[in-house]
Amino acid sequence: MGSERGAVLLKRVLAGVPDGEDPLTHVAELPERAATVVPWPAWTPSRVREAFAQCGVREPWAHQAEAADHAHDGRSVVIATGTASGKSLAYQLPVISTLLEEPRATALYLSPTKALGADQLRSLRALDLNDLRACAYDGDTPMAERDWARAHGRWLFTNPDMLHRGVLPAHGRWATFFRQLRYVVVDECHTYRGVFGSHVALLLRRLARIARKYGSDPVFILASATVADPGSSATRLSGVDCVAVTDDHSPRGARTVALWEPPLLDDLSGENGAPVRRSAGAETARILTDLVIEGARTLAFVRSRRGAELTALSAKRALSEVDPELADRVAAYRSGYLPEERRALEKALACGDLLGVASTNALELGVDIAGLDAVVVAGFPGTVASFWQQAGRAGRAGDGSLVVFVARDDPLDTYLVHNPSAMLDKPIEATVTDPGNPYVLAPQLACAAAELPLTVDCLPTFGPGARAVLDGLVDDGVLRKRPAGWYWTARDRPHGDVDIRGSGGEQIAVVESDSGRMLGTVSPGSACTSVHPGAVYLHQGASYVVDDLDLAAGLAMVHAENPEWSTQAREIVDISVLDTQSRVVHRAGAGEVTVCLGEVAVTSQVVGYLRRLPSGEVMDQVPLDLPEHTLTTRSVWYTISEDLLGCVAPATIPGALHAAEHAAIGLLPLFATCDRWDIGGVSTALHPDTGKPTVFVHDGHPGGAGFADRGHAALVPWLTATRQAISGCECPSGCPSCVQSPKCGNGNEPLDKAGAVSVLSTILRVLTP
Repeated sequence: MGSERGAVLLKRVLAGVPDGEDPLTHVAELPERAATVVPWPAWTPSRVREAFAQCGVREPWAHQAEAADHAHDGRSVVIATGTASGKSLAYQLPVISTLLEEPRATALYLSPTKALGADQLRSLRALDLNDLRACAYDGDTPMAERDWARAHGRWLFTNPDMLHRGVLPAHGRWATFFRQLRYVVVDECHTYRGVFGSHVALLLRRLARIARKYGSDPVFILASATVADPGSSATRLSGVDCVAVTDDHSPRGARTVALWEPPLLDDLSGENGAPVRRSAGAETARILTDLVIEGARTLAFVRSRRGAELTALSAKRALSEVDPELADRVAAYRSGYLPEERRALEKALACGDLLGVASTNALELGVDIAGLDAVVVAGFPGTVASFWQQAGRAGRAGDGSLVVFVARDDPLDTYLVHNPSAMLDKPIEATVTDPGNPYVLAPQLACAAAELPLTVDCLPTFGPGARAVLDGLVDDGVLRKRPAGWYWTARDRPHGDVDIRGSGGEQIAVVESDSGRMLGTVSPGSACTSVHPGAVYLHQGASYVVDDLDLAAGLAMVHAENPEWSTQAREIVDISVLDTQSRVVHRAGAGEVTVCLGEVAVTSQVVGYLRRLPSGEVMDQVPLDLPEHTLTTRSVWYTISEDLLGCVAPATIPGALHAAEHAAIGLLPLFATCDRWDIGGVSTALHPDTGKPTVFVHDGHPGGAGFADRGHAALVPWLTATRQAISGCECPSGCPSCVQSPKCGNGNEPLDKAGAVSVLSTILRVLTP
């Protein structure tokens, strides 16, 4: 019965689908997998074996032992296997063994979230090996406990933010810890991507540099979800050569994976009359309701905090009409809750008191929720790796389970449900980081110099562009060049001004007018589009409306209000080429397609915003007068000579290029681990810098985050998927599932769906003759 459980649950969900609808686009049956266990490595102390045995681990799985052997033998390693594959044991085994055998040895654990670090610390303490002196050191740690950790801690559990702000700047106070540092564990390392990942990569280089000052050379152990080329990604992130362990020998129950596309709504149309699908959130709430009625413990992953709350609320309302007691067994889970609230929800879900939980990705990383019957993923979570992380929450006890992926109304989700191999086969995206980004490298080098003067010998650690960036810091008076190296000369250290989760610069504070309470921050680059006057701003499930935006003061003032509409900024964008670093011309007869990669300046100005009802209907457009914003970043672009555009009527060329640009932005996350909000684009029938019809797709972060470079490297498969997504959409002339964009500053005008297919077909014919 275990292997049939997923199929039974899917049948139950389909029974609730109205007649005439067929939302399934594909169903895959993934077989169960038996475990491969091996003896404990010969170097494992008996005390450690006994401690794991007391926790139910009699012998390790083969991949755990392989990774542990590498680390114990002094080789840095990345273990990239699926959810519930025991990656924790792979790093715990060598670290614990070393700490027990070397009473003065120390280790450092880094996680992307405090919650994950706390969860891993609890699991370690469950082994009851007290002389490890493992302790937390993060923003929630009281000052007295921080002092104890510095003086006595041997295994420090922290996060990149605290390492950056609290440990490395005060490394002298941690001298004993660094002198004996044997291991650095980097958990869930696939989450370190884009600008954040680039900051963390340089942070790890700073860490290694400080360790060397005190005479240690730690082994790096990285744990990752299954991603493409984990060895190279881990090496680029850590700065040291990493061996990859990728064969997963853990047991897995059978899974039924269903790809689900919500139906088009007959009585509703969206922007420019485009057809609209039922929302992924509403569809997920209905599926969650059916599964809870069936008694299946279910976790639904929803993209936003507000979406998670609304999905749970909708399911509770539907269940109250069936059985009021069932309504009490559904809840929402997201960041922003108090730690004790989250722990109570985790416990209730794990033991079965809760049958259904709608969660953000807060439950994706590491927190131990086992034995679920079903997982519903509402919208592509950004990477195939994240999808499998979320899907892996189902069936972890070895039983059969159901996974349902519900597509949102956008090009990437639509492509995935109609191209199952892109979702269900080997991941094709790569973790993208760019430690050489000067906008990231400059503040990181300033921090490094403030910690310890930089010398010529240490520059290779920071990449080939470090010297040029240092020269710029000297010219700007940030650092001083002396014969022995580069020195930080200011009284205050720079660490507090460097936001490693953003792109640097002062953040805009969002403040509630009545109370003066700061709700959050937004980056300067996104302030005009997200917190302009009149914008609806969401924070921890609550809704606010922006009264005023003062960019000079770094303040956005808001008041609590829950209007029935949402807002969407409208902007005009211009782009100019600053430096063409790669230019390849592909000729076909008299025509040619030129593909380029380089640096561009993107100038944008928000000129108004739309107020939109939940149905998608636009109420009105409100004008705004906001300053221009210029972003210097990286872009990939292609030009197509006019004689190759004979397939498109001249009047429709702008719309064809515009539609191709929108769809390409929507599909790039399939090839680079980014969100469509991390990138932007511009298309024009005649660009002044190229003199030809041109389409640009650029990174949305200063200096770039590596996404455009990844698109350039995968141009042909990327544009092939883009063309397929447009031509495969059933709408007549363009919709959110193919060529319309929720972030278009021009109101999705002009757009020509058929012209985009013709343009892309022509380009691909030239690129792949």
